[in-house]
Amino acid sequence: MSSGSYQPVSNGSSANLHAPVDHDEVRNTQFYTPETQPLELHQDDLPSGADAPRFMGAARYDDNRNSYASSKGSEPTVVAVDYNGSSDKLNRTSRGFYGLDDDYSQRDVGDAADEPVYNEKRGAFAPMGGKSRWRIIIGSILALAIVVIAVVVPVYFAVVKPKQNHTTSNNSASGAAADPPDSSASDSGSNQSSNTPSSRVVISGGDGSTVTMDDGSTFTYSNPHGGIWYYDPANPTVSGARPQSWTPALNETFKYGVDPIRGVNLGGWLVLEPFIVPALYEKYVNTSNPAVDEWDLSERLAADNALGELEEHYKTFITEKDFAEIAAAGLNFVRIPIPYWAIEVRENEPFLPKTSWTYFLKAIEWARKYGLRINLDLHALPGSQNGWNHSSRLGKINVLYGPMGIANAQRSLDYIRIIAEFISRPEYKDVIPLFGITNEPFGPTIGKDIIQRYYLQSYNIVRNASGTGEGNGPWVVFHDAFLGLDNWSDFLRNADRTQLDIHQYLCFNGQSADGYAERVKASQPCDAWAAGQNRSMNNFGMTHVGEWSLGINDCGLYLNGVNLGARYDGTFKSGNFPYVGDCTEYTDYTKYDDKWKQNMKKFALQSMSALQNWFFWTWKIGNSTVSGRPESPAWSYQLGLQEGWMPTDPRESEGACDNSEPFSGSLKAWMTGGAGAGQIAATVQAALAWPPPSLTNVADTAAIPQYTQTGSLIKLPTPTITAVSGSSTSTVSVGNWNNPSDTASMWVPIATCGYLDPWMGPDASPDPCPAASAASTNARREYVPRAYITPAPVRGA
Repeated sequence: MSSGSYQPVSNGSSANLHAPVDHDEVRNTQFYTPETQPLELHQDDLPSGADAPRFMGAARYDDNRNSYASSKGSEPTVVAVDYNGSSDKLNRTSRGFYGLDDDYSQRDVGDAADEPVYNEKRGAFAPMGGKSRWRIIIGSILALAIVVIAVVVPVYFAVVKPKQNHTTSNNSASGAAADPPDSSASDSGSNQSSNTPSSRVVISGGDGSTVTMDDGSTFTYSNPHGGIWYYDPANPTVSGARPQSWTPALNETFKYGVDPIRGVNLGGWLVLEPFIVPALYEKYVNTSNPAVDEWDLSERLAADNALGELEEHYKTFITEKDFAEIAAAGLNFVRIPIPYWAIEVRENEPFLPKTSWTYFLKAIEWARKYGLRINLDLHALPGSQNGWNHSSRLGKINVLYGPMGIANAQRSLDYIRIIAEFISRPEYKDVIPLFGITNEPFGPTIGKDIIQRYYLQSYNIVRNASGTGEGNGPWVVFHDAFLGLDNWSDFLRNADRTQLDIHQYLCFNGQSADGYAERVKASQPCDAWAAGQNRSMNNFGMTHVGEWSLGINDCGLYLNGVNLGARYDGTFKSGNFPYVGDCTEYTDYTKYDDKWKQNMKKFALQSMSALQNWFFWTWKIGNSTVSGRPESPAWSYQLGLQEGWMPTDPRESEGACDNSEPFSGSLKAWMTGGAGAGQIAATVQAALAWPPPSLTNVADTAAIPQYTQTGSLIKLPTPTITAVSGSSTSTVSVGNWNNPSDTASMWVPIATCGYLDPWMGPDASPDPCPAASAASTNARREYVPRAYITPAPVRGA
């Protein structure tokens, strides 16, 4: 292959190259998120430089689904009381915040960390024999000195004391390990104790130390990069852990633009995708009506009285050990997708409500313990922002588009507000510094102006909750909406702490026979991505890549959607894609040889170097029930570490793209919450006023349904946190609403209006308030799953 610009060996198909007449009728899917339209990819839909959707698949029904999209743990102890009845069994009132018994501090420290230093401590205070008085005194002093040096000093310098080259964060709890025993975490709430604390024992450790998990079981922490796990039983909301020696601890300032983001997604955990968790979908795949998205899966499981399988998935797919492994892999961030139904469901929406929020609370706990920062991403909106299967329901776009476009957006903005109020609280701001307000809204259909209005309104909502300036709530993350980085270069100048997110994939374009070796030789990732990232860092400001993978073709079980096949091997159900090669060469990783893995690793290093600040998609791919192994191996960071094609230290990527210079400038003060932050020009605010007077396919938004702001306010439940200090225990009070002045009601249906289905599609009647029939009124009652039997398997399917 040529060592110049990458020239793939194409399959020659032009099936995905013609321009559509209507963006909604035929949408592009080669950006990066499966499932778009009868499976013809339309590159011409997207502006130059725009990124391609993650997955591409075919809809089931031509009438209302003309788009496509992609596709043993510990028991919880942090439980939101009275938030989800199905999780009542998870309450453990007798256990501490991290799964420790309430009388943990009465046990020997060695039970928590069986290290030589603690054995030495026990020996130092053991009864002594009849020695002379001065020998007893000297021996005691020496023993005490050993304890001080071996225990206090390492904890102080490795965990508590900020590194000299990093600034301590605004959280006053950041130095809590050195605070007086009666101090509490910042202004996180009251700490009602049954007794006056007599001591504070800080529990921490590095490589080789013993960790006690939520369920009381232990494991040996393995982190070759100098990472320190940390928690303080007397004040569990204090942050002090460090994932690696080179990454700022949670109680230190992460310098965006200087400290690189090296993260991984926890995809498929709280928002299900068929290709990530195929086993859940394989149960129904050979029926006459297979489940193709979480909506379908929830309906099938409910009908089979098996919704408990979803909670079992939440409990086991990602556990505390995963967070420890992620830190040990040299990574410092996790991007966690959550759905709107983590907050509530309405009408006939079949999703398991609120339960996933309980597990996100556990993610906060684990991230704090291992020093990982969270990029919280609102991944699925009511009505769907892109029509793909991970956006709530496979079908058409109904957010900011069509007759329910404004109503669904009003509801989505409420959810953004509720989340923002929660994560802006002082006890969470160190752990959740990034908030992706909406994942992958499809800009080519919705329109740039409408997306920008929605983004500005979301930004204003977040800043109303958090306040302005460094340390006040999260950075606001905007996805590029498939419009390309250059289209955002001047967006919201002087906004306070915003980041631009783009998702970069190379696998959903025209298929190529080139393998990893040819692509590495041609420096394909470097040529494709590096210059654009540098340019956006200089023009927009902080830019990261929220998703990328090692996929170089669309091979993978359900990668394009359930039962849709792949373009690479000619089995794709829609479009004319000739055979290029055998997918099993890529899906069966047990047959990879050392040379193959070496080239995969080089491809990964080039990608990391070009992207600079990134989140790999995804940490884990579940096993197929048929083959017993992950069948999309190029998408699993964890599997790549285990099998040797992912680097154990991502710093190896530095300099891998020798034909490009990574961003080495500095972000302007207003970009990072400094001088001038939050001073968006009044003319910009006026030009992008909310709500928009029209939508791409709606001439007058006043003529379509809208909600009324009269609903009861929802506040997310907080975890039940038990602090342990000496022989006493106490309940730590944490908040869930940062701005007490933010008291506006929620957007809800007008009681006298018979609204359209939120997923109705763009062609439904635009009547702003249809007559409320008995049927429409009943439809807004609490959802009760429809009872029907799972269809019998289709033989030969």
